[in-house]
Amino acid sequence: MARAEQLRERQLAAVPKGVGTRSIYAERAQNAHLWDVDGKRFIDFAAGIAVLNTGHRHPKVMAAVNEQAANFTHTCFHVAPFEGYLRLAERLNALVPVPGPAKTMLVSTGAEAVENAVKIARIATGRSSVIAFSGAFHGRTMMGMALTGKVHPYKHGFGPFPSEVYHVPFPNEYHGGSTQASMAALQSLFRSDVDPGQVAAIVVEPVQGEGGFVPAPLDFLVDLRALCDEHGIVLIADEVQAGMARTGKMFGIEHAGIKADIVTLAKGIAGGFPLSAAVGRADLMDAAHIGGLGGTYAGNPLSVAAANAVLDVIEEENLCQRAADIGSQISDRLRAIAAQPGMESIGDIRGVGAMLAIELVKDREERSPDPALAAAIIAEAEQRGLIILICGTRANVIRLLPPLTVSDETLGEALDILEASLSAAISAHANAA
Repeated sequence: MARAEQLRERQLAAVPKGVGTRSIYAERAQNAHLWDVDGKRFIDFAAGIAVLNTGHRHPKVMAAVNEQAANFTHTCFHVAPFEGYLRLAERLNALVPVPGPAKTMLVSTGAEAVENAVKIARIATGRSSVIAFSGAFHGRTMMGMALTGKVHPYKHGFGPFPSEVYHVPFPNEYHGGSTQASMAALQSLFRSDVDPGQVAAIVVEPVQGEGGFVPAPLDFLVDLRALCDEHGIVLIADEVQAGMARTGKMFGIEHAGIKADIVTLAKGIAGGFPLSAAVGRADLMDAAHIGGLGGTYAGNPLSVAAANAVLDVIEEENLCQRAADIGSQISDRLRAIAAQPGMESIGDIRGVGAMLAIELVKDREERSPDPALAAAIIAEAEQRGLIILICGTRANVIRLLPPLTVSDETLGEALDILEASLSAAISAHANAA
């Protein structure tokens, strides 16, 4: 029996089935490559779900972690603060697009960053209501699930959720949404359900992640900023997946030329080590009383050392430009594939920078989803040695998240595998219909 099969049996006996996984059991990894326990090599276009923007085990990141581990691994920042945390906060304060002086708090997960952003917005404004969008994903905690606009698998059966959380449609242009319709829905919400004077925050992803890699129209983000200014609402940009150079800019919201009041970061911030941050206007961040923010593991020293190294790598290796270049290569190849006869199941190709997606449909005109085809393509690619992921509220979107450090040679190999996988799965799907 292969080792992967043995490990799968052990997992079924020891781990709750609700912890969904693939059947790729990792043994080692480097940059854009991962080898499983049976020695099979994969090109990793999941990157730990956008965590490994700097690739697996970047030498600079590993050196920084090893150096920190030789000194101390944990103190709890509340008990014995340390310089690395301060340096990272100073650097993020200078980088993150918020108006005026900024301050940073560090925690461990994206959901924690979002929860703390909401806490800060509430205490700073004295208001309680929060608005999010359909298709959004903001974490698996109770508040995170309340904000999330996707029921399966994240919310189903786990309620009731915190109250005073409202949703309006996200402007998904491929499915008929628009800036005008979403802004009208917000105004309707203000008239029918919640006074804008009671809204503490609006939380938005500049590019929706789990919702299907749907970029927010730039004019929508501009209008949202104006609406928040009009009503004194805190604008929270959830950059957990889109941030840290992934979209071709350091933060996704920069494409719209606006600033948020609080920005949440995680995933790519620390090169595979658990860390997240809420970075915001200093006047908002200082609103909480002493002891109201933090956590035992918040700002772990090893993760902080990794994050400082990640910022160095992004700058030294010009990963924002690299993300844009990778995105252009992938988009050009995908559009060429979609133009081929028999590829009509590719309904949409979208994204920003190296955060790209393919939406699979049964019919390009009606745009009806084809989740079975998406799953078949994922499986075919895995067999051929390429790790890719699914997303979308209808589970029919394939997302591509290569490490920004991927070589052109490996990128080309991955795109060859992807094209072969699309062709094989679409052909088999059509023959079975």
